[in-house]
Amino acid sequence: MVKVTLDLSRLLEDGQITRQEHDRLARLGRRDTGSLLVNALIGFGVLAVSGGVLALLPSILTAVPLGLAMLACGAWLVLSGRRRWAVLATILVLVAALLLGASILVLSGGQLSLDGTAEEVPLLDSRIAFLLVAALFAGCAVLAGSGLLVALAVLLLGGMLGSGTAYGHAFYALGTEEPLLTVLAFSGFAAAAHGLAERLRAAGARLADIAARTALLLVNLGFWVGSLWGDNAAWLLRLLWRPVPADAFSIAWALALLGAAIWAGRSNRRWLLNLACVFGGIHFYTQWFERLGATPLSLLGGGVLMLIFAVGLWRLNERWMVEDAAAPHSTASS
Repeated sequence: MVKVTLDLSRLLEDGQITRQEHDRLARLGRRDTGSLLVNALIGFGVLAVSGGVLALLPSILTAVPLGLAMLACGAWLVLSGRRRWAVLATILVLVAALLLGASILVLSGGQLSLDGTAEEVPLLDSRIAFLLVAALFAGCAVLAGSGLLVALAVLLLGGMLGSGTAYGHAFYALGTEEPLLTVLAFSGFAAAAHGLAERLRAAGARLADIAARTALLLVNLGFWVGSLWGDNAAWLLRLLWRPVPADAFSIAWALALLGAAIWAGRSNRRWLLNLACVFGGIHFYTQWFERLGATPLSLLGGGVLMLIFAVGLWRLNERWMVEDAAAPHSTASS
């Protein structure tokens, strides 16, 4: 399916379409806009009702049946092929997946109530809970074509390896307990998802690409943490009899980013090239201030170098945009 945005008034003025074509396309656009508005209003109404029910009865025993009912309705709309209700179906599946996933994670924390009341013993192991929610999100993503759920599913797999975030007053944290395992596991995952994307149709290929890109973000997270503190996981100590030092992560990360940037540039993969450049800048700044400290001279030097780096990346993207605009487009791709 190809979606194209057209300026009908401009096309009419330039003589690219006739008045009859302009009016027909405008009528189709108004019909789709009205359908979208109805979908959105119903979806927001469902969200409001669901939120009110959960506020009155903040319990897993309320959340799970409500989530299952919403998922069933959304799945029915999708599988019945009712394209006019596609937005509503996506909203229902997305909210149901989040509601059921949150319920599973709450159970793994030893809670039956959504208000934070904890039980003595967790009702579900946390790693199993992460895996179940990741599988739920992946299935719902395929059902609704949701890139958000695919990305969340991959992030939850990262949670199984100890990746996560934390927040406190004026404090943010991003980390992983298994840097090397994160790098190895999600490098393989990204390669597999990329290979799968080339064998799928457009909708499936988009989801596989999102999964691969999210996995690459986790790979860089593993490298980042490892470049600061190394990795002394128990399995590494048993296998190598020593931890992996931070310098090894730093060198490997730099080589991986360089290789990814070269491959992306040659194969015209802009997202990957931008990712490599962004994390290359993060790696540079991290090591720069770790080695030199936050002195006035190091801040000045690092800022100048980063500005040069940013201008170079901007010029490269501008050149690609000009080349795309100048290239002939004889066929349309989906």
